[in-house]
Amino acid sequence: MAVEGGMKCVKFLVFFFNFIFWVCGVALIAIGIYTQVALGKALMVSSGSSAGTPVAILVLGVVIFFISFFGCCGAWKESYCMVTTFAVLLSIIFLVEIAAAIAGYVFKDKVRSVLNEGLQEAMNKYGEDPVVTKTLDDLQRDFKCCGAINYTDWANIKQFQANDTVPRSCCNVNTTTCNVHPSPVTVYAKVRPPSQTPLPCPGVGPEPPNPPCAPQGCVQSIEGWMKKNILVVAAVALGIAFFEILGIIFACCLMRGIRSGYEVM
Repeated sequence: MAVEGGMKCVKFLVFFFNFIFWVCGVALIAIGIYTQVALGKALMVSSGSSAGTPVAILVLGVVIFFISFFGCCGAWKESYCMVTTFAVLLSIIFLVEIAAAIAGYVFKDKVRSVLNEGLQEAMNKYGEDPVVTKTLDDLQRDFKCCGAINYTDWANIKQFQANDTVPRSCCNVNTTTCNVHPSPVTVYAKVRPPSQTPLPCPGVGPEPPNPPCAPQGCVQSIEGWMKKNILVVAAVALGIAFFEILGIIFACCLMRGIRSGYEVM
């Protein structure tokens, strides 16, 4: 039975939305690679679960990329089996994304503690493990930070405790003694918003535990970077979810049309 309007339109809509999924898959792959490159050093010194986050995004992008290709073939060839498989796989991915979003919201407050624990553990291995040492040095230079909470954390590390020093990767001035008797003047210590010039903290004794002028370390720098970029990730995720829902609906309509014996040409 030939149908000139309905099913023919649905067929091309499914094909079109699969192209959108393909683009979304590429976007997720790009986000995964960008996150891995930008936060690779931070994730390396963090927990194993955190280190796998960019990889999970990358894998999800690859899966969506191939599923969209599968859906395009099913729609073009009008294969009931392929379209059904596409709809089922897309539904599973949608449910996984919802579960991931819920888990991310529930555990969002643990990001700081996970980063802090990972950085403190890495600091304890500084100088002993060459890989950790280089990673931590690169991290401090890239994020312009020093220590986990602030530069005074290095005073708790045995090799820096005796002579009151910090690693040279903490230095924000190019002098031979910049890492000796560190202060917000000589080492990275963000005491003002990034848009303003960092200034020495006038005194944190009588002020609250974490005053606006208190020196900040790598935990706050990495956390700030994540917050700044989370809107982009959230926007992409919402866009993908919207197109996935439409794709599932149109795929189900096409399945019904094919099974009912429509000839979609």
